[in-house]
Amino acid sequence: MRKALAFILILITLPALRAQVAGISSYSVLDMPSSARIAGLGFDFMSVYDDDIVLTLDNPSLISSRTSSQLSAALTTLFTGVKFGSVAYSHNFKHLGAFTFGLQFDSYGKFAGYDESETPMGDFSAGDYVFSIGWGRAIDDNVLIGANFKPIFSQYEEYSAFAFAIDLAATYISNDKSFAATLMGRNIGAQIITFSGTTERLPYELSLAASYKLADAPFRLHFMLNELQKWNLAYDDPLNPTTTTDPFTGAVTKQSDFSRIVDNLFRHVGVGIELRIKQSFYATVGYSYRQMVEMTAAESFNLSGFSFGFGLDVKGFKVAYARNNYHLSQAPNFISVTTSLDRFFR
Repeated sequence: MRKALAFILILITLPALRAQVAGISSYSVLDMPSSARIAGLGFDFMSVYDDDIVLTLDNPSLISSRTSSQLSAALTTLFTGVKFGSVAYSHNFKHLGAFTFGLQFDSYGKFAGYDESETPMGDFSAGDYVFSIGWGRAIDDNVLIGANFKPIFSQYEEYSAFAFAIDLAATYISNDKSFAATLMGRNIGAQIITFSGTTERLPYELSLAASYKLADAPFRLHFMLNELQKWNLAYDDPLNPTTTTDPFTGAVTKQSDFSRIVDNLFRHVGVGIELRIKQSFYATVGYSYRQMVEMTAAESFNLSGFSFGFGLDVKGFKVAYARNNYHLSQAPNFISVTTSLDRFFR
């Protein structure tokens, strides 16, 4: 238990030494969920005692021998010409422990290049690539720890950059496996090689995820607290200002202190529910208040902030689909496929 407490202390205090601020950062590829199962809840990662490799790429404390020899691949079409994907493989080494090896990429497509006089210079592409090596270990029957080491390479036309990041995670699992909670510091690191001499920050985040399986029911409730390193996640939207002035009377209307506190609190919160029928089918629904208030169009109803997904186990292949309603004009579709390589080499 002392090792686990020391690990959590490092997790919380190490990023503070860099005084990073959420929202003032680059490398958005690091914020993308790596699988449809996670995207179906609208979360960054999940905390659940499971043998699914897709959970380990985002939560290294879940890496164990249970996920050994599994291979997963995921692909998402975000916006026009932009594609995000991931590949992961897990293996348990006899003397070294359990590892997950992964690659995440964000391809921004092709662009037409011009010089300052508008002379065509040919097409060019741009993309971010994240390689990861994850390791997990059980401290005892209830406490798991893990870490991801992530070199990040970016190539935009002739410009390139390199950075590295580390994820540190600690998970508590109840004796009956019905409850799980993970505290994780994500994207702790720095840019080593810059595009043009300006060092960009990584999107560091301290988050807590938890889940609880209802007794005698096929439901698991999921809960997440995001961006714990920063209280104020609100910003002044000029299209939806919190302070307004009546043009005729000059009366000023402001958001109350209580309303501002409640608004900020719920911007940190994500909730979801997972229905599982045996091991062959699951369905998820998630909701993010922050995504809703940031992406809702004025005087227009839409489902921004809501996400859903489902998964099937078909002859040894786990196929998952999710849809996340980012905003009115775009709801990306996530697709993941997972299988165990042991079934091919028996």
